[in-house]
Amino acid sequence: MPTVIGHHNITKDSKHWLSSPKRKELFGSLGITNIRTFVDPQNPKRVAVMMDVPDMDALAAMMQSQKAADAMAFDGVVPESLVILVEAKG
Repeated sequence: MPTVIGHHNITKDSKHWLSSPKRKELFGSLGITNIRTFVDPQNPKRVAVMMDVPDMDALAAMMQSQKAADAMAFDGVVPESLVILVEAKG
């Protein structure tokens, strides 16, 4: 199961983003586990989430859905800033 990091900017404050139930609702429905959140201490409008993803295709499809767009809007995510990195085994 790959570990994935998604980092992006937010328009709302980091307290709102950190306390949002939307991550767990959205990602939990796909069996994604071990969700961890990060905030840049130099720029609290830059955040990241790390998680273990059992099905990358399901995640990619879900990220294109209206449900994901609504969750990102609620959380203040700037969609065009989203970068997803997948753990590489060397």
